[in-house]
Amino acid sequence: MAKIQNISDIHPTLGFTEFDILEKYRKSFNESELGRLHSVFPFEVMAKNMGLSENRLGRRNIFSPSAKIAIMVLKAYTGLSDRHLVEHLNGNLHYQMFCGIMIDPSSPITNYKIVSAIRNEIAARLDIESLQEVLATHWKPYLENLHVCMTDATCYESHMRFPTDMKLLWECLEWLYRHICRHCKKLDIRRPRNKYADVADTYLSYCKKRKASRTRMLKRRMIRLLEKLLMQMDEIHRDYGAVLQYTQDYQKRLSIIRKVLVQEKEMFEGRKVSDRIVSVDRHYVRPIVRGKETKSVEFGAKVNNIQINGISFIEHISFKAFNEGIRLKNCIRMQQKLMKVRVTCAAGDSIYANNANRKYCTKYGISTSFVRKGRAAKDEHMRKVLRGELSRERAIRLEGSFGTQKQHYSLSRIKARNMKTEILWIFFGIHTANAVLMIDKIRTRTAKTA
Repeated sequence: MAKIQNISDIHPTLGFTEFDILEKYRKSFNESELGRLHSVFPFEVMAKNMGLSENRLGRRNIFSPSAKIAIMVLKAYTGLSDRHLVEHLNGNLHYQMFCGIMIDPSSPITNYKIVSAIRNEIAARLDIESLQEVLATHWKPYLENLHVCMTDATCYESHMRFPTDMKLLWECLEWLYRHICRHCKKLDIRRPRNKYADVADTYLSYCKKRKASRTRMLKRRMIRLLEKLLMQMDEIHRDYGAVLQYTQDYQKRLSIIRKVLVQEKEMFEGRKVSDRIVSVDRHYVRPIVRGKETKSVEFGAKVNNIQINGISFIEHISFKAFNEGIRLKNCIRMQQKLMKVRVTCAAGDSIYANNANRKYCTKYGISTSFVRKGRAAKDEHMRKVLRGELSRERAIRLEGSFGTQKQHYSLSRIKARNMKTEILWIFFGIHTANAVLMIDKIRTRTAKTA
């Protein structure tokens, strides 16, 4: 008998008393916010769209395709770590009903890494555009003002230490030296001589004192040592390459370190570097200059969002800096594709108010929140009122949604380990925040029609 089963499979096997208690739990689940959140998502359609299906061969999977998506939503909603989420799932019947499973208390889930495995599986299949079309179709009947497009960009930061050249160089040196020692021990050969111990002591002293006058001198030593360690590693590979086994991650990390060395040498000589690497682990992250008072530079994914009646959709996501001001046309086209309604009003901050966007909006009769250029029109007073209303709504709703997502849906410091899972983390964080707003919209619309 399976230890974990779908609730629908075990209903006929329950006695009257147990079935009655389960029905009471189900009724309380449907009346709770968690139950209403579950009803907002079309889990089966999303699973089918992503190509998730049950394995016909082998051991039966604990989570069904729709349950895999549900547990990603549950993680974004609760903000729990993978381990704590599994612990709560074992003891919380509402969480189990949200995922559509029933766990035997005597045989709980002990492998908390199952959440990470599901996240990797879904991340490999994630298609943001098609999934957002599914969600937009499902939510459209409950949305208003479909002709108004609001857009803005924000950065969802990755969970990483603040990058400096010294930290980055030390990470590379430490990894190279550790693997050189490991190779020499495995091959039973003499360890090559280098100045790693001396540089390690100097770096430790530098971290304690942090004197700016010593930075350039130590950086020169670290660059030279990194060059030497790479040469020694290449010699080991050349002489004993047939004996050693290299994983794909090992080769990738080595190629990243080589790029770091080239970039650090160029910056040391005073030249500018494009596509700069700031972390060896998250080599895809790039510095994004935001110009804020508290954070002049942020490190993570930059996302250009559109918002329709308070509901946000991802228009463009990239870990490299991009100019969101040139994407207004794409935002308007995307909203018209999702909602099947012509956009007549657009709101964005001053970076979107370039001449190309102004001409595009004038051509298609789209009113904007941009400050007017040139002579005032006859109906300037009415236009000014509309611009003020659009600007106010964008500032309150759209920019406010960024803070809500980051504070309450685990998007302040994203702890994913690779680029695909980080994008998945952002996707479910944004749309879980949307779903919570949709609960009230659905309730209001149902009350009006009743």
